[in-house]
Amino acid sequence: MIKTLPAVSALAAAAVIGTATTSLAAPAKKRPQHPTVVLVHGAFADGSSWNLVTERLQILGHRVVVPANPLRGLAADSAYLGSVLETIEEPVVLVGHSYGGEVITNAAASSPQVKALAYVAAIVPEKGESADDVLGAFPGSLLPGALDQASYPLADGERGTDLYVRPELFREVFAADVPEREAAVLAATQRPIDASALAARSENAAWHDLPSWYLVANDDRVIPPAAQRHMAERANAHVTEVDSSHAIPVAHPAAVTAVIEAAARSVTGR
Repeated sequence: MIKTLPAVSALAAAAVIGTATTSLAAPAKKRPQHPTVVLVHGAFADGSSWNLVTERLQILGHRVVVPANPLRGLAADSAYLGSVLETIEEPVVLVGHSYGGEVITNAAASSPQVKALAYVAAIVPEKGESADDVLGAFPGSLLPGALDQASYPLADGERGTDLYVRPELFREVFAADVPEREAAVLAATQRPIDASALAARSENAAWHDLPSWYLVANDDRVIPPAAQRHMAERANAHVTEVDSSHAIPVAHPAAVTAVIEAAARSVTGR
């Protein structure tokens, strides 16, 4: 015996069939996907320096990756970042702070998923240029006089030289607009960099082929603002300026997030 469906059930079934037919006939357009944002810290810092920026980007819907920059040498650091980028399938906005700018400039050259670069008070080298070249050409950095060094063992039995900022000078040089207690924590948790990294010459300059954004720190005592403006102009970057120390991701996370979001919108066309 054939059972008759109640009127309401019949209408519901018709609605389901109608919806399925409509979906097959005109599939809904997919919204542009947020690019993944990869944040690369520089010398004398670690991934936690991006915490306030990471939180804001996640609220905006981005997947965020914050790899630990080894700080062992430009070639090695760039290769390591390249290996991290290989694990990401989505388009990437690659962001570098300070020495991290050198690393992203080299790693992006062999990472096709990178669609935009964002530099935050960063070194943006031309091919064949080093961080020492930039700091030497634009006087005013307090960093050289604030550095101390320590020897450490290498895997081959030789010794390397680590550079770090003397804790008592860290706030003055690196984070003058960060509260004193917070700056003291940053000084204590800083990651030293192998001295060879600052002298290493860039093998690539990905900004020649990728759209770039630059956030200038007007009160920077590590990378002189004049040097930042020169590098940003040379890279034909979209430039924003903020009155900040070198520690912009900590002191002005909203400004950093806004620059990264501008780069991200260029990738999705939103």
